[in-house]
Amino acid sequence: MRKIIPYNSRLLPLAKKLRKDMTLSEVLLWNEIKNKQLGVRFSRQIPIDEFIVDFYCKNLQLAIEIDGESHYYDDQPEKDSLRQKRLESLGVPFVRFDDLDVKKNINWVITELMHTISEIEPTSAKEDNPPLAPPRRGIESASERRGIPNHDDT
Repeated sequence: MRKIIPYNSRLLPLAKKLRKDMTLSEVLLWNEIKNKQLGVRFSRQIPIDEFIVDFYCKNLQLAIEIDGESHYYDDQPEKDSLRQKRLESLGVPFVRFDDLDVKKNINWVITELMHTISEIEPTSAKEDNPPLAPPRRGIESASERRGIPNHDDT
């Protein structure tokens, strides 16, 4: 049975605003993981405890964060580390990707996510929730499927 993790309800309006104002990297990753494309359901900008994570899978209790430029200045790396430790103490595995990796190497990001999912996902959950489409290990991105070339090599 899935553990319920508390959240601060005062964060809901901010989470809703963040869903409307996603960064380019968040949009790119969302296009790859929405609608159970990796076999599990992700949600965007979800409050957990006193924080809002970029993406969250309730079944796996997996949080995904995309670190943009602001995450590398001043005391932000320390804040990010404390935040990650707090969420992990609540049983939330945490995966971080750099903003540039999402923009320039989405196939690698998806492959890493699929590997992480396969490591945490219980066998019974896989059988109960088969993916809607077969996993795409390092093949084309959603953009490429729509005929937009991938610029991973730039």
